Parts: sequence; C-alpha cells; structure tokens
Amino acid sequence: MTRRRPPRSASADDLLITLGRLTAQARESAELQRARVDLAEALQRDMLPAALPSLPGLRTAARYTPARDGLDIGGDWFDGFVMPDGSLGFSIGDVQGHDVEAAAFMGQIRIGLRAVATAATEPGEVLSRANDLLVSVARELFATCTFVRFDPATWVLESARAGHVPAVWATADGCCGAAQDDGGLPLGIQPGEGYPVTRRRLTQAGAFVLLTDGVIEGPTVPIDTGLERVTGLVGAGTGAGAGADELAAAVMTAAEFTDHTDDAAVLVLCHDASPPDVVG
Repeated sequence: MTRRRPPRSASADDLLITLGRLTAQARESAELQRARVDLAEALQRDMLPAALPSLPGLRTAARYTPARDGLDIGGDWFDGFVMPDGSLGFSIGDVQGHDVEAAAFMGQIRIGLRAVATAATEPGEVLSRANDLLVSVARELFATCTFVRFDPATWVLESARAGHVPAVWATADGCCGAAQDDGGLPLGIQPGEGYPVTRRRLTQAGAFVLLTDGVIEGPTVPIDTGLERVTGLVGAGTGAGAGADELAAAVMTAAEFTDHTDDAAVLVLCHDASPPDVVG
C-alpha cells in the first residue's frame, strides 16, 4: 500500500511564498548595501590626493584604510601640496562621525586648508584661520588635524596640531619617540583658537610619521598602547633603512591589532640629514 504525503495546508504554502519573497528582498538589500559600500569607498578615496609632493632629500608616502562597519566611509584624510613660497605643506586629520556628511566635511576642510595656505605659511596660523573659517560655516561637526610645513631652504619641519593624536619620529641611529607637542582645540569648535608651532631642524636622517587614531586605538586598545606599538615600528623600520612606502605599510599593520572599526590614515615623511649649506 502506497503511503501518500498529506497535502500542504494553505498556511504552509503561504509561509513558503513569504519566505521566498523575504529571501529575494534580503538578497536585493545585500546587493544594494554592497553597491552603497563600494560607492562610499570610491567617494572617500576620490577625495584623497592621487599623489604627494616630494623634494630631493624628502620622500613621502601615505596609506588609507576604510572603516569596517557601516558604509565604509569616514572623515579621515591626508594631504600634501606645494605652498606659494616653495615649501611643502602636509595635513592629516579626522572628522567627527562616520557617514557621508563627515566625508563631505572632510572635503571642505582639505580645500579650506589649501586655500588658507596660499596666504599663510606658518602651521599655527594656517590652523587658526582654517578654524575660524569652519566656525563661520556653523556646522555641528568638528575635526582634529595636524598641519606640517617642510622648508627646503632651512631644512626645518614646523608642525601644529588641533586636538590630534601625536606624530611619531625616528632617526636612522634607532632613536624614536612620540611628538607630544602642545596643541589647541579641534577645528570648528571655538573661534579665535591659537595653535602653538613646534620647529625641528632635521640634522639627522630619519622619518616623521603622521597618523589618525584609527591606527592606534580600538575597543580594547588605548591610544597610549597603540602609539607605543607604532613608535616601535617606526623606530625599527627607520633604523633598518626602510623607505617611505615600506614604513607607511608597516605602520598601517598596527591597525590590525586594535580591531579597529574606524577608518585609518598614515602619512610618512622620510628625510635625509640637512645639507651643510642650508640656511639656518
């Protein structure tokens, strides 16, 4: 005797139809999300410079890694350009937030810093003017930033920071450390803020590395721990004669130890010792 499977009830058929519809919607939603992620990442990368300036005796490199969550878009940036007096200006920073608005604000800051740097060259003045400009826009976002100027005539590196994480330095003899320089408030918070300038005469070959907190901080990793790890990497790499690209790649690996969900950026300046005939 053949046993026949009882027919499905109407409710079971309805459930299968609903399940199929939800599966299709989930697939469509996943594809849409992937497209949004790809678009957001392309937008973020397109806002970053395609190349960085360099000079004889100064080599530069940078890396950027998007956030792991959300739309893979954030407000971290790096930049480098030739200033009107022939010196080189470099900036790195981090906008509050991780969305399209943060990325758009990042683009405004990059343009603002470049515009200000056509009339001012000292990093502290550049940050101060850019800060006042951003405050006048009356946005609710703010950004941390470090601005650096390299003068090939004096071989002096000037830097100022607005609430940003310290840079890391190292020399070819193996000495290294974090540049715990004085700074001011992040950009876009308070008008009239001042930013102290630190000047370094580059008498020894070495490296000066700028980074964002996504490289050194994570849910279970405090900034000091991450900064110590990066300092060791920069010191070891510089002592071994690593180039700018190698150092940038090595520093970015530190972000893997933080289990970071933030985006991350690294900007490396590798320099020779100052020539004996530079103007002091």
